[in-house]
Amino acid sequence: MGHVVLFHSVYGLRPAVLAAAERLRAAGHQVSTPDLYGVPAAETVEEGFALLEKIGQDVVLGRAAEAVAQLPPDTVLAGFSMGAGVAGALLAERPATAGLLLLHGTGGSPAAVRPGLPVQLHLAEPDSYEPPEEVDEWRTAMTAAGAQLEVFRYPGVGHLFTDPDVPDHDAAAAETTWTRVESFLEGR
Repeated sequence: MGHVVLFHSVYGLRPAVLAAAERLRAAGHQVSTPDLYGVPAAETVEEGFALLEKIGQDVVLGRAAEAVAQLPPDTVLAGFSMGAGVAGALLAERPATAGLLLLHGTGGSPAAVRPGLPVQLHLAEPDSYEPPEEVDEWRTAMTAAGAQLEVFRYPGVGHLFTDPDVPDHDAAAAETTWTRVESFLEGR
């Protein structure tokens, strides 16, 4: 199986990210979970946004680039919410990426997509952070750029529904997501 780098949400490196990594390791993957903040995770989304503002987006992206520098070129880039954006931001400098896995947020510029790039997106429906019209525009642009895109929407769940430690959690949707993720990663 392949390498996966899994970037955390705006909350920081939480137990849910580490548990997801363990699940993927149990499926045979080598998984890295870089801490893009370097401080304990936030308890609330508001605290998370305050941490991001304090640390700075440029620092976060720099730490992400450092975290993948020694990983194989075909490492799958993955992330939760903010981390999905981070994963997508690395596409331009990692053209051999084996796949882009986006949980709870879109990511990636169509300009950085190589034809045939496997991309899988999992979103709440509706999602207060991902307006439908923006997701539709992103989907159209990514597909036009040649991405092999799969989009899964989960009606009636909260934004970060795979994290059991937040009010958004939905166990059934989370299990469906991880089953689909494992299928996506198979053979990469």
